[in-house]
Amino acid sequence: MPIDLIEFPADALGRAQGFWEGLLDLSLKERVAGEGEGIQTHGAGPAFGLHARGRGPGDRFSLPYFRVADLAGALERVVELGGSVVHPGERWAICRDSEGSPFGLSG
Repeated sequence: MPIDLIEFPADALGRAQGFWEGLLDLSLKERVAGEGEGIQTHGAGPAFGLHARGRGPGDRFSLPYFRVADLAGALERVVELGGSVVHPGERWAICRDSEGSPFGLSG
């Protein structure tokens, strides 16, 4: 099943935007009609989005895995951008972003 959208909740949308744009080198823009509230990528492939944290089932956490070319370098950037590394590894790692949401990285 192809991924259509990966979405994370955020307590501070601007802070989360800076974290994810800095880590994954992507651009998040305001959503347009029919896309809901928040910000996301626009273009080919799966979309990545952020929205204000609420009480719904998607507002607690998400755990997608992102492939990176340099896992060790990405783990350093996680910490530099205000996140944390929960479980480092040589092929994959579990981290938390600047908002405390868990995610995985694979190298």
